[in-house]
Amino acid sequence: MAFTSKKFAPGAPNPKVARFTTGKARPDYAYKLTLVSEGRVQVRSNALEASRVAANKKLALVGEENYQLVVRSYPHIILRENKMIATAGADRLQEGMRKAFGKPIGVAARVGIGDTILELRVKAENLDKAKEAMKAGRTKLPMKTHTEIQQLEKPIPE
Repeated sequence: MAFTSKKFAPGAPNPKVARFTTGKARPDYAYKLTLVSEGRVQVRSNALEASRVAANKKLALVGEENYQLVVRSYPHIILRENKMIATAGADRLQEGMRKAFGKPIGVAARVGIGDTILELRVKAENLDKAKEAMKAGRTKLPMKTHTEIQQLEKPIPE
């Protein structure tokens, strides 16, 4: 059973994702691109951060004001590891599988089929760069994904 609360697992590290929202939120974006999972996996927080950084690097060319990138999956599953010593004489120090509960080493997000991982909003002229950014972000994740493109409705002028 997974730990999801730091109250029950003291010493659990924080997620490595630096910012969950990058860019500027504006009402005049024309397209919304979502990176959707095609598998059921646990994605570690450093993989989510690598995906965000890769996508953000491609989008830096269009300017910080012209896009909004949001990480939708939150890593809250606490991962544990029973660390083993692999040097000479280690057999006298270790207990093997006896009391092999493990210590917290990181956090991960549980992602199901059809879950959104990244969400990106851009203007119409930056759609090609946004597709490149989603492709760059996809390569850092441990499962198959696809990009869904949705055209947003224009706000009605008052």
